[in-house]
Amino acid sequence: MNVLEEWTALVCRELGIDPATVDRDLVLDLTRDVAHGVARPAAPLTAYLLGLAQGAGTAPPDAAALLSAKAAEWTRD
Repeated sequence: MNVLEEWTALVCRELGIDPATVDRDLVLDLTRDVAHGVARPAAPLTAYLLGLAQGAGTAPPDAAALLSAKAAEWTRD
C-alpha cells in the first residue's frame, strides 16, 4: 500500500466511510483541474464543497465532471 492508499483507508475508517465508495482518482483529477484552471487554494475548497453537496444529496451524478469543465472555462475579469 502506498501512502495515499494508507491515508485514504485511515480517513475512511475514522469517518465511518466505506473506502469502496471513494473514487480517489476522480477527486484528484478534479482538484488538479481546479488548481490549474482557477487557483491552487480553490482545489481543496472545491473538493470539500463537492463532498458537502454529495452528502446532502444535491450533487448531480456528474458533479466532478461539471466542476472540472467549469475550471477549464474559468476566466478572471
